[in-house]
Amino acid sequence: MPINASITLRSDGSSSVNGDRIRLLEAVAREGSISAGAKAVGITYKAAWDWLDALANLFGQPMLETRTGGRAGGGATLTPAGAKVIEAYRRMEAEMARVVRLIEPGLAGSGISPLNLFSGYFMRTSARNVLRGTIISIDSDALNADVAVAVSGETTIHATVTAGSLRDLGLVVGREAIVLIKAPFVMIAPGTEPPAVSVANRIAGRIARIEVGTVNAEVVLDVGGGKSIAASITARSAQSLSLEEGAPAFALFDAGHVIVAID
Repeated sequence: MPINASITLRSDGSSSVNGDRIRLLEAVAREGSISAGAKAVGITYKAAWDWLDALANLFGQPMLETRTGGRAGGGATLTPAGAKVIEAYRRMEAEMARVVRLIEPGLAGSGISPLNLFSGYFMRTSARNVLRGTIISIDSDALNADVAVAVSGETTIHATVTAGSLRDLGLVVGREAIVLIKAPFVMIAPGTEPPAVSVANRIAGRIARIEVGTVNAEVVLDVGGGKSIAASITARSAQSLSLEEGAPAFALFDAGHVIVAID
């Protein structure tokens, strides 16, 4: 299997650098202008500037030197920092691929991908629920998209993302993705029939664990395929619903509360 290591570097803010942004830098350096570089990688001129601004925010200095148009037209060249960023990023990719190839034989037959290990190692999130799956459908309009991610044979989670996020993340049917849901966004409804509520996600399962504190309670629902969803509800709600381990229940949460991430 060919190894294609993908790395994303992120600052404390929202700025990040990934392979797409590096390819834009390379294209601008090759083509000699931002507009031509954007066209070469298939994005708009505005999106190219957004990406370049994000890189500058991340590293604290511009990646390009630009000149205004004249008879010869405008242009752009890499700054020394831009050249170093490209070189360092490609070296990191090569080293990551080398490490993956070293550990892959030891995982043969286990069903565990070394790339999954790396993504889990680098990703840190405050979301209680982090589930990996495969995108099985995307319904989109000019503004938003409903992305359905199958996290197991029994469970599909729907997320609402903007059309811009759909494009920037490169979300397509068949691609692996990670869904994140904060536990306070998840409601629990006991029983074998889903309640008639206007939420996109009504996930059936069985209560695996309940931990009740003075104020809050954590309910962990086994949703099949070795996957679980945790909910943070009030202790009073847990008692009034008579929740018991092993009992059937539904995890309810809105598609707008689901974040989609990629490696």
